[in-house]
Amino acid sequence: MAVKKLERAGSDARKSVVMRGDPTRIDTHKLKLGKQPARHDPRTLLLASYMTPALPAPPASCDLTAKVGANWGMMANDQIGDCTCAAAGHLIMEWTANAKKKMVTPTDKQIIAAYSAITGYNPATGANDNGAQEIDVLNYWRQTGIASDKIGAFVALEPSNHTHVMDAVYMFEGCYIGLALPKSAQAQTENHQPWSVPPGGPTGDGKPGSWGGHAVPVVAYDARALTVVTWGALQMMTWSFWEAYCDEAYAIISTDYLTGKKTTPAGFSLQQLQEDLADLK
Repeated sequence: MAVKKLERAGSDARKSVVMRGDPTRIDTHKLKLGKQPARHDPRTLLLASYMTPALPAPPASCDLTAKVGANWGMMANDQIGDCTCAAAGHLIMEWTANAKKKMVTPTDKQIIAAYSAITGYNPATGANDNGAQEIDVLNYWRQTGIASDKIGAFVALEPSNHTHVMDAVYMFEGCYIGLALPKSAQAQTENHQPWSVPPGGPTGDGKPGSWGGHAVPVVAYDARALTVVTWGALQMMTWSFWEAYCDEAYAIISTDYLTGKKTTPAGFSLQQLQEDLADLK
């Protein structure tokens, strides 16, 4: 199946993603995941290494979604397991929308091209649609670019550190995370409910990864929940769900910060980050 055919199929699927008989209920069988198990590279830089005592606490809430609106686009993730690249595309939309300039919306073709380059996926035949590891996508995004966008750096967050996620969203306008989704999240997705840990905890249908791995960007948070972009829409999750099922998380730092075009938040050691990035080359 050629890229153009795939994009047309994706458009048709978007029109039929609701379940028959219920115009509001999402059919999760028409959605794809695609994040492979987390691979943690010991060379990955850590957010905590660049936080100084002068760094102020993040605000209690932050929402970066308003300027994008409701139309985020599937980016082919209803047809193939390219969520790791679709998450990058959604962050590009959010960044450009909030930069007081025309929003850039990566095309399905651009996202598929990045997914193909990273994984060997063949859009003509459908071969090698096996998903991707986030670390590979982030390295490709920094070194080559996705949809003509290159990031300056990425730094890993501490597991279950609420403040780190809030810092990433507030300071750098987004957090790129990986989830080991449980089957229990399927019904919550279908009924437009927040993702939450089932009463029985992370066992049975609540077992991490029992549905599969999924990559999403965090674009808002408050005391009760985080909001991510997935399958062309906003999805809330409780903080407890994030703690139970998030198996990797990264702050993405744009080239504008590294080149001085954008003011680095007070208390974040940009100079040390630049030195460490130079050592990695």
